[in-house]
Amino acid sequence: MAEDVFHTIPGPSEGFFKDKGSKFYAYAFPVISTKEIQDYLDQVKKNHPKARHACYAWRLGVDGNNYRSNDDGEPSGTAGRPILGQIDSFGLTDVFIVVIRYFGGTLLGTSGLIQAYRESAADALKNAEKVEKYLSDYISLGFEYSQMSDVMNVMKKFDLSPQSQSFDLHPEMQVIIRKRDTASFLHLLKAHLANVSMEEAEGLDIKNLIKLQYL
Repeated sequence: MAEDVFHTIPGPSEGFFKDKGSKFYAYAFPVISTKEIQDYLDQVKKNHPKARHACYAWRLGVDGNNYRSNDDGEPSGTAGRPILGQIDSFGLTDVFIVVIRYFGGTLLGTSGLIQAYRESAADALKNAEKVEKYLSDYISLGFEYSQMSDVMNVMKKFDLSPQSQSFDLHPEMQVIIRKRDTASFLHLLKAHLANVSMEEAEGLDIKNLIKLQYL
């Protein structure tokens, strides 16, 4: 597998586990930022105002360093870590899972809690579709109408389509491109815009030719 490829889920999914009267509702979401995570957590808590615990874990990115788990009042290590373990066991990233617990009146003990949070998180991921994605750059290109054909020709060579676009006084397009291809794309774009060879384009600054912004 290429180093810039990763796996995640394309949309929300749910799971459930019950043990000795306690009910565990798991919710898995695809995420790309901690703001998204907080928004989903707030929404799930709002939907379950009487729940005793909302334990969660998340992992972002592919370097393995951006993650967190939270036991939300459960004994340390019995909730957040088992949830995170399932994200890792399924080989996923850019995923957030929160598990809501309704206490059933009987203590489950450390091993019982670990099993419950693990199984509910696993059920949510079993019910989710898995998709392959790659690291990408999200860039905005602003240009003149006279440059549009050059921009579109280079985009076509890289099989790119605008994510969004506007055609006011100055056209602007937002493009998602595989990170490993970004430098090559911009180099070829420079050559087309300046009408020079690829070698001559080496010394050019693309920001002198087009409005470029990383989003």
